[in-house]
Order: sequence, then C-alpha cells, then structure tokens
Amino acid sequence: MIKRVLRHTFSMLNVDHVRLGEKWNYQNVISPYYRIYYIDEGAGEISDVETVLQLEPGYLYIIPSFTLCNLCCLSHMSQYFIQFFEESPDGISLFAGNRSVMKVKATEVDVKNFARLLDINPGRGINRSDNPKIYEKDIFYKEYQELNNRQSMATFLETQGIILQLISRFFTGAIFKHHEPGHIPVKIMEAISYISLNLKDELSVKMLAERANQHTDYFSRLFQQYTGERPINYIHEKRIERAQYLMVATQMTFSQIATHTGFENVFYFSKIFKKITGFSPRQYQLQLDHTNR
Repeated sequence: MIKRVLRHTFSMLNVDHVRLGEKWNYQNVISPYYRIYYIDEGAGEISDVETVLQLEPGYLYIIPSFTLCNLCCLSHMSQYFIQFFEESPDGISLFAGNRSVMKVKATEVDVKNFARLLDINPGRGINRSDNPKIYEKDIFYKEYQELNNRQSMATFLETQGIILQLISRFFTGAIFKHHEPGHIPVKIMEAISYISLNLKDELSVKMLAERANQHTDYFSRLFQQYTGERPINYIHEKRIERAQYLMVATQMTFSQIATHTGFENVFYFSKIFKKITGFSPRQYQLQLDHTNR
C-alpha cells in the first residue's frame, strides 16, 4: 500500500470580492500569511525582489507567507482574494524554497471555488473602515479564530479542500521548484522540527549537534547543505517568522514577543528583526496596520 500523508493545514483569515482603485498601492509588504488573488476586471501589478507580474483578468496569483512584495492598482481592479495561515507539525512550509509571487491561468473551477468559499464563509472580509485608527486588529484576529472554531465540520473540511485545490494550481513543474523532504537526512529533519517546537527556549548549534550525536562542524555543514542556511541563521529566521505572526495575531508588546521567541532582550530582537526583514519591529507594525484593513 502506498501511504502519503499531507502534513499541512490552513486557517482561513479572510475571503472577499472587492473593487479597488489607485489607493491600493503598497510597497515592501511582508506578511506571515498567504494571499491568493483571482482578478476578474481591471489591471494592477504585483512584484517581489526578482519578479514583476501584471495583475490581469482571468488569472490566479499567490503570494506565499513571508514573501516581500509590492502591490498596486493602476486605475481600477476587481478581485477575489483569500488570506490564510499555514500550519505544519514540523514547521516546514509547503512552499519552502518557493517564496516568490506566482501566476497561473484560472479555470472555471477556480472561479466557482472562490464563489463557494464566499458562500460558505460569509462576513470574512477586511474592509471595516477607511480609517486605519478604527481598525482594531486584536479584536479582529480573535474574531477570525472564533469564526474558524465555530465552523461546522462540513464547512471546515470544505474550506480546507478548496484552499488545497487553489494551492495545488501552483504546483506545476513550470513554476514550482519541487523539494522532496524525504531526501533530507533524518537527523537534519529532527533538528528542524526541534527548532520549530522550541523557538522560545535556548537553542545553539552545539546543542543541536549533540542531540544528533554529530560533531558541531559536521552538523553545521550538513544542515547548510540541506536547508541552504547555517543553523544559527535558520534559527533566527524561524524566530522572526514567529515574531511576525505574533505581531499580526496578538497584542503582545515587542518585549513580550522577544521573550516568547527566544531572544535575550528586545534590543537584540530588534537588531535581528531588521537584519532579516529590512524593517524595525515598529516599522513592520505600521506596515501591517496600513495593509490589513
């Protein structure tokens, strides 16, 4: 028997159909959640550090979590969109190695899927006010979590299924770099999982190497070979990704977030945060407040 288990689930944040104008113009956006767009009218542009894509009717677009991008509407545009968080037990993203904006031709099924998501998940848009001061994210994110918890099992499963269908549209060989985690040595996979589950605790290359019963230098080289990152850089990236999530989904102070993500103090947290994202924590928070309304 062939056994293949999908280890990823998705928590829906928003789904809506909106009409946009020239005010939809945001630079250097980086979010801890995914975005998928379907454009049905008008034009715009979306770009990351390497790619510029025209937003045009009849196409699907995806922005994986933690992908730095720019968004703009040239004049007017009508779009369906969904935003959602990804969860996996080992902390390895389904889009690991594919943090870039992607585009595919939409099908009739895709359009029906968006319509169905709206139908079974009413009231999940984000445009509560044109005034960002009215937008209270602590209330909003608690509300989306509660709405997900209140979904019937049928709605929960159908929502998961539709999100998976939409994601699967981008897994073509032409645009997606396939990465088989099964090729990663077990000890490296265990280290990755341990890091993900213990971000708020003390983590060091020496400790991870000892857990793998390997010499520190050998473990570090092996880890970099299969992840593309040195262990300490990987730990920092995962801690900052968790911090970005907490800044979106909670009202923790920067000091509390620093403690919760394993940094010894808020000053070191801020230094690493800016090194990885290009923003100070406060600049990133302001960016969130402007784009998530």
